[in-house]
Amino acid sequence: MPFITTSKSAPLNCLEGFALTTILQGFPIFAAASLMVKLLGDTHGSRPVLTIAMASVFYSIFVVSVGSAFPRIKSGYEAQFFDASLSFFEKIARWRAKPATSLQLMASVLLLSLLATIAG
Repeated sequence: MPFITTSKSAPLNCLEGFALTTILQGFPIFAAASLMVKLLGDTHGSRPVLTIAMASVFYSIFVVSVGSAFPRIKSGYEAQFFDASLSFFEKIARWRAKPATSLQLMASVLLLSLLATIAG
């Protein structure tokens, strides 16, 4: 029996794409940066969670706007995050299947593990 697939609403699809960009790409970068600052002994950063969250959101705004305006530039923009025909989990699965993503995830995990070990 064929399944009838319905397309998501545009605002929901944009929210999913933006959330995936923020969580999967922006957050690891700024979490690592925050750990590096902690390693250097900065005691003035009293709210690193807020800083990381805001930096991740601004990163996503920048990447999505530049990436959608200039698709030939390698900016970290993932067009499949904004594909309305894919479910939320299919978007993640397709992103994870790319070889460059595997390398990016491995590097992030190793860097964050190393920094957390040293800073902790």
